[in-house]
Amino acid sequence: MEIDVVNVKKLEDSVNVIIGYTHFIKSAEDIYEALVTSMPGIKFGFAFCEASGDRLIRYEGTDEELTKFAIENCKNIGAGHAFIILLRNAYPINVLNALKNVQEITRIMVASANPLQVIIGKTEQGNAILGIVDGYAPLGVEDEEKRKERKEFLRKIGYKL
Repeated sequence: MEIDVVNVKKLEDSVNVIIGYTHFIKSAEDIYEALVTSMPGIKFGFAFCEASGDRLIRYEGTDEELTKFAIENCKNIGAGHAFIILLRNAYPINVLNALKNVQEITRIMVASANPLQVIIGKTEQGNAILGIVDGYAPLGVEDEEKRKERKEFLRKIGYKL
């Protein structure tokens, strides 16, 4: 087995990425429906790697640029049944519960706006996602001032009362 690292490409730092596994051709339409009904005005691109039959990269989206990046990332990852969603005007917290209820989704591996690396295992049969590197290693432990900032920030953006 060969191991490789794929850097996830996205348009800008504010774009959020969700990566996981799904198992059926109808995933494209079902994931599209889950996303558009979760958040008004959501912009996204979605692609997944079909693992049998035609073995195509299937895709949907509401944003042409994000969809192109989703397709490019799927080409680079190349793991059967892997999917990637790139989000704008929405956060993973707005869509994850809807995605978890999509019958075809078997695993969500990451949801983040951080720089991402996908660790790929390559065999004679194909590729598999072995893991995800999400952002960077911690530099320390928050102190009381940083705890206070965290709590104030969550209230400022409306996620806590």
